[in-house]
Amino acid sequence: MSQEVAFDVNMVQNSTLDDGGLAGWAPFGSRTTTLSVHREDDDATLEITMQDQHEHDTVNKPSGRYILVSGRADEKDGLRQAITGALKPRVTYRVAGWVSLGASSPANAAVCVNLAVDRDEGLVECGAVSAEAGRWTEVKGAFRLRTEPSRAAVYVHGAPAGVDVKVMDLRVFATDRKARFRLLKDKTDKARKRDVVLKFGEAASRTPGGASVRVVQIDNTFPFGTCINTSVIQNPAFMDFFTNHFDWAVFENELKWYHTENQQGQLNYADADSLLDFCDRHGVRVRGHCIFWSVEGDVQQWVKNLQGRDQLMSAVQARLHGLVSRYAGKFQHYDVNNEMLHGHFFRDRLGDDVPALMFTEAAKIDPAAALFVNDYNVECANDPNATPEKYIELIKSLQRGGADVRGIGLQGHVSNPVGQVICDALDKLATTGIPIWFTELDVPEQDVSLRAQDLEVVLREAYAHPAVQGVVFWGFLQGTMWRQNAWLVNADGTVNEAGQMFVNLQKEWKTDARGNLDDDGNFKFRGFHGTYFVEVKTATGKQILKTFTVDKGDNNNTTPLVLNLADA
Repeated sequence: MSQEVAFDVNMVQNSTLDDGGLAGWAPFGSRTTTLSVHREDDDATLEITMQDQHEHDTVNKPSGRYILVSGRADEKDGLRQAITGALKPRVTYRVAGWVSLGASSPANAAVCVNLAVDRDEGLVECGAVSAEAGRWTEVKGAFRLRTEPSRAAVYVHGAPAGVDVKVMDLRVFATDRKARFRLLKDKTDKARKRDVVLKFGEAASRTPGGASVRVVQIDNTFPFGTCINTSVIQNPAFMDFFTNHFDWAVFENELKWYHTENQQGQLNYADADSLLDFCDRHGVRVRGHCIFWSVEGDVQQWVKNLQGRDQLMSAVQARLHGLVSRYAGKFQHYDVNNEMLHGHFFRDRLGDDVPALMFTEAAKIDPAAALFVNDYNVECANDPNATPEKYIELIKSLQRGGADVRGIGLQGHVSNPVGQVICDALDKLATTGIPIWFTELDVPEQDVSLRAQDLEVVLREAYAHPAVQGVVFWGFLQGTMWRQNAWLVNADGTVNEAGQMFVNLQKEWKTDARGNLDDDGNFKFRGFHGTYFVEVKTATGKQILKTFTVDKGDNNNTTPLVLNLADA
């Protein structure tokens, strides 16, 4: 398949309008929709565009030439372009370009890119952005087809009727994940490894016949976790994989308000207590998910029925103090008010300051817990409501209200992931200086081989990025997961190709070094952060066994770790 695909080759004709004409482009929708070619003369605006572009992206410098779509009588009105060349199944294609709105437009509006094909695929979503007037916003969509179409066309539409839409340099091209992985190698090395010098003393090096050294990493300090519930921990297939591959957990539903207090005043912490006891016995650290959920559809009915602000605020305070004080010191993290980019139930009823209040009150009760924002689609570039920029603004608004936001949660419910797109989101969020976690990772794909490839894309990007401090899966066992076609382990306990990919990466991210002591009695290597043991054997039969830990250090891995392991 890879020999049939030309990676990073644009399949949209006349993307940059080099001849100044509209060859290949056509309006669609209302008869009043018209297209015209223009040039962006504002160099400052183009400079902003380039600053937003990812440094390793395959998209070229903006041409400055764009198509203006005007006379739009419906939000479905827009432009179209036939795809040249054959789109191959099982290949992830990237959709890239820039969009903007006309000068008389609202502050921002959603603009969507779709692919129309002649098979059962129908209209395929390829990305969406929150476009603005006076600023170019980069499109970073992706798609994958199950069958090869005989015809295909890309469409750009959206924004309310009457709003002009500008489209610059729209491209469609196949992504080369293996080339991306090669680029990540050095980045991973810098983020997750450190030079180490083990000193055993000159006496050890002068042993007749020399001394051989073997360094083996016992575990990697980068956290991996999964969600658990009271049922799956009774399953031997789940437990076998869980105990061998995860050191963090999060409760799937058992800590949510609708579970602990489904009826007003009837508190039920039995399931949460049981799961906490399970985690304590297995030495597993735990995330608290979640204190509140801001999406109205996930708020239990009795809370919705409360009359007036005072009743709701009283219930909020009771939930905060009841939950957080009960489990003070038990949860390392809390998702305080889940999915604030997609819902604002409490803010609408209690005021704009209540989200920050939830953080400040929780911090007073349990100051050791890291308090997180947590949301979905931020890393996917397919949701105008959940862009990295909007997430950062949410965080800043919480901070202005006094909230100490100590973690950024990316849920990671992703499909057709593209490494550059994920990295771009991570880079932007990293400017906050706040640690990032993937908190609910699953990668649904019916084809398990493609599922393995998609999972590798996400995990390699996460592990290579220095701002990411952990990855938690939203389950892994067939028949027990919220999203279908995302499991890593079959119901009978056999590990599928996606699961094996995860296992292989965990092995890859451990260091095994062998050699001999140098003349000074030292052994030098570069290893992943984690716990190690070292074995030194001399020709006379003397054996030295030591354990040690390689951490990041104070200078981001640039200062070697020097350990004196010489016998007293």
